Amino acid sequence: MTTGNADRLPLRAVVALTPLAGSILFPLVVPALMLRVSISAGMIAAVLIGSLWFVAMLSTSEMPGHG
Repeated sequence: MTTGNADRLPLRAVVALTPLAGSILFPLVVPALMLRVSISAGMIAAVLIGSLWFVAMLSTSEMPGHG
């Protein structure tokens, strides 16, 4: 049974880091693009990053009791 936990360790790291990565990446990239490129580039980046982040959060989510 210990091999099952070892196999899930990388997935648990991804699950733990997904919210952190999105919450750091979003406020850094979007304002930087708005200042350096254009407001529309920042808005497009906001939609893309937000959508990708949402999909990543849903695909790596863990439901209690469903493991």
